[in-house]
Amino acid sequence: MGTEMSLTRNVPLVPEQSALLFVDVQNFSAHRDGAEFSGLPKADFAAKYGWYFSELEARVIPNMQSLQAAFRKSRIEVMYTTIESLTADGRDRSLDYKITGFHVPKGSWDGKVIDQIAVQGDEIVLPKTSSSVFISTNIDYILRNLGVKQLVLAGLVTDQCVEGAIRDACDLGYLVTQVTDACLTYTRERHDSSLRAIKGYCRQVTTRELIAEIQGLEHAPKPLTPSAG
Repeated sequence: MGTEMSLTRNVPLVPEQSALLFVDVQNFSAHRDGAEFSGLPKADFAAKYGWYFSELEARVIPNMQSLQAAFRKSRIEVMYTTIESLTADGRDRSLDYKITGFHVPKGSWDGKVIDQIAVQGDEIVLPKTSSSVFISTNIDYILRNLGVKQLVLAGLVTDQCVEGAIRDACDLGYLVTQVTDACLTYTRERHDSSLRAIKGYCRQVTTRELIAEIQGLEHAPKPLTPSAG
């Protein structure tokens, strides 16, 4: 009983057992020319997505860039998941995606991570065809192979794919950190409501707070290794 009472989600990252996952930060859903927004007249686009893109471009993507740079500098795994089918015609998509009309053909421009946080080197990208990355990819297997126990989430959209990933990661036994100002959905009300709803599943921090934490770990004194003899 005493051990259970001492458990907490508010655990600082341990670099060698941590990873950062960007969710759906791709041309399809994070670029003004993305297929998710195609066919909308300019007035309708501005009314429906004006606030979203204003926040995304001015605040959220810069926060993602800062996170990405900090994690790379600290040699912490940086990963991505994007909506992208395994086929050109999308026949492998989930029923939900077929009903919704989400179709990102294999190898298409829409399936690529946006240029602002482009993939570097052999960083892992997992194409998914469902809301939760844990349902339609082998991410759990990969994270366990990497020794990851603490998963940091940033991306789009807060109240759908990000929230789904947080819940599933939590249920699978990961300690989850959500970077609140590196996530976004289509209205402020939806974003704030999602943060309140998911709070019980994860630790919530800002970009600034998490970067300061990582930098503090870098400069923390290392334990002394006893000398031989």
